[in-house]
Amino acid sequence: MKPAPKLLFADPQGRVMEHPYLIATLRSGEELVPPQDRPIPLPATGRLVHLPGRLPVGLDPETGELELVREMKVGGKTFVPNAVGALLPPGYTRTFLPGEVKGDGPILPQWAYTAAAWGKDGPVAWAIHTDKRSHWDPENYSTPQMRQLVDEHLRRFPDNRVLKQLKTCALLYRCFTSQNVFYVRDEGAIPASVMCNARCVGCISDQPADGPPASHERMEDGPSGEEMGAIGVYHLENAPGRTMISFGQGCEGEPLTRYKAIAEAIRYMRERTDKGSININTNASLTHGLATLFDAGLDAIRVSLNSAVKDLYEAYYKPVKYTWEDVEASIALARERGAYLSLNLLLFPGVTDREGEVRALERLVSQYQVNQVQTRSLCIDPLQYLEVARDRGAGGEPVGIRELLQRLKAARPGLIIGNFARGLEERETPAARRK
Repeated sequence: MKPAPKLLFADPQGRVMEHPYLIATLRSGEELVPPQDRPIPLPATGRLVHLPGRLPVGLDPETGELELVREMKVGGKTFVPNAVGALLPPGYTRTFLPGEVKGDGPILPQWAYTAAAWGKDGPVAWAIHTDKRSHWDPENYSTPQMRQLVDEHLRRFPDNRVLKQLKTCALLYRCFTSQNVFYVRDEGAIPASVMCNARCVGCISDQPADGPPASHERMEDGPSGEEMGAIGVYHLENAPGRTMISFGQGCEGEPLTRYKAIAEAIRYMRERTDKGSININTNASLTHGLATLFDAGLDAIRVSLNSAVKDLYEAYYKPVKYTWEDVEASIALARERGAYLSLNLLLFPGVTDREGEVRALERLVSQYQVNQVQTRSLCIDPLQYLEVARDRGAGGEPVGIRELLQRLKAARPGLIIGNFARGLEERETPAARRK
């Protein structure tokens, strides 16, 4: 029998240690629970992080009681410990949150904090390896020649506002999709909009004064259709691999608010090349704008949502002049137009996997024959999201993230569960669907 994983804690300098006897606990929504499911060894490119102002909660192996750790003494020094979690690399989906409670600390920065502990052979994390494709391996990014590649591309397209933004994203934020534009491979980013018609609680590019610091700075000047089109043509013509360009990035607002300029960019591209795929990452709020993009040649859409239940969706997205019904209408339109339809599902253990929430997602996936669910661990302070979700959405006991994903696959035979977009050659065709 394997020994129970030990609780981790950090000192005020962020140094991580294991507790001498307490067992780690996990958070599922509002509940703190003992270790369950099965953790995995912390991936090589994952890392442990301390949660400032959050107190760790352990489980006493003798009594089975939860114990709040308010104080630790190490090397003769007494201090208030911080809870510890893990940050996972692309391709993994967390199944539980760190077992912690709020002490005297700020709202946490916007990362996807994952339950972690110290196992027999080292650190472990509660997660599933949901997409084993290697082309998004962090070792393939931020390589020594990145800055030179950026400079070369800027010389190809001087004064292009798309590249001006992508330079910041690639070098400062180390965004993989932005870096792909300069590596000229796979899925390349084309930011389009400075505006947004949602006020997402967890927005990474725009936060209120009393919120956490935004992890990205939003682009300041929306590029023209020709500027976007020129970058897109070069990428589609020259990029090997799963060649595509994607409108709608974390450094911008909602791309559909600039659907006319994006339609111009798509027409510009398709007049010059028929290679690769053109995708949009969107909140799917403006159905008429989306129709214009399909007319121009858009062939793939990834719809971001945290829930398929109206009140929880709207509590998180805080939509301006659109509703959940508009989002569903856009999903229906995408299916009608034959686009490759993905959901960017913002997962939060203990909320997204509640029985009622699972049933609502099963209906959505089945009714609209969704092609892919891209799992995305929601980057937000866990306690901040729990305030949003409390008394909202469909109820029921959590069934677990693992079972949620299994049930979605059963609801729509052929559904792909993964973290990364699929290229044209990887997508399900209507003929394959009939077969």
